[in-house]
Amino acid sequence: MARADHQREGLAGPTPDERPRPQGRRNKQGIRVDPEVEAEREPRRAVISVLVAHEPGVLSEVSSLFSRRQFNIESLTVGATDDPERARITVVVEEPDPGIDQVEKQLRKLIPVISVRELDPDAVRRELAIIKVDAADPSEVAAVADMYDARTVDASRETVTVEVTGSRQKIEGAIDTLGQFGVREITRTGTAAQARGTDSTAGTPPTETTGQTEAAAAATDGGEPVDGADASDDGEPKDGTADDATTEQA
Repeated sequence: MARADHQREGLAGPTPDERPRPQGRRNKQGIRVDPEVEAEREPRRAVISVLVAHEPGVLSEVSSLFSRRQFNIESLTVGATDDPERARITVVVEEPDPGIDQVEKQLRKLIPVISVRELDPDAVRRELAIIKVDAADPSEVAAVADMYDARTVDASRETVTVEVTGSRQKIEGAIDTLGQFGVREITRTGTAAQARGTDSTAGTPPTETTGQTEAAAAATDGGEPVDGADASDDGEPKDGTADDATTEQA
């Protein structure tokens, strides 16, 4: 009887309203997430050089990857290299550090990709812009163009078109200054970048062992199959693995 009364009274301690309430949301596994850990990091601009096999469909695979993962792309350029069987894709992304790491990891999983590396901040970076403005005062347009080492590539009674090559900051400065004449059109390339000195722009291609280790370690990404990961349609082992196991048991 005394035991039953004790159970009805409950254990000694603070009431539910007096108990501390942890802050922060829970993740999918029900674990409380620390708000400081979950706080978003400041994005930064990174230039990533991707050496790929020069074959049809490569650009489509890369662009589809960025579209699926919703990475914030500033620019993407593609061009030939000294090797006719290889091409270089230069991607400029603006993401926090974890996002930039994820970009590199996902790119390395694509079969046509040979190597991936983020270029150093001091790498040579160049863009090109073709700017068409009104020609109400051609001499003033020419004077501003000279300030940015630009050259006139076309002129008519109504418009003047200049070509500017240089860093991103230089291009944007030229566009802002030429805006006083009335900009009609702007055509702008993405960033072309190259490592300085003897440093290789392509970086070191991953070995076959390294690629297999990364693929095995990253079989999933956030609970979802990784891009390009092999899996059978019904989830069963491939290449007769199940049959071999059955034979051994017999």
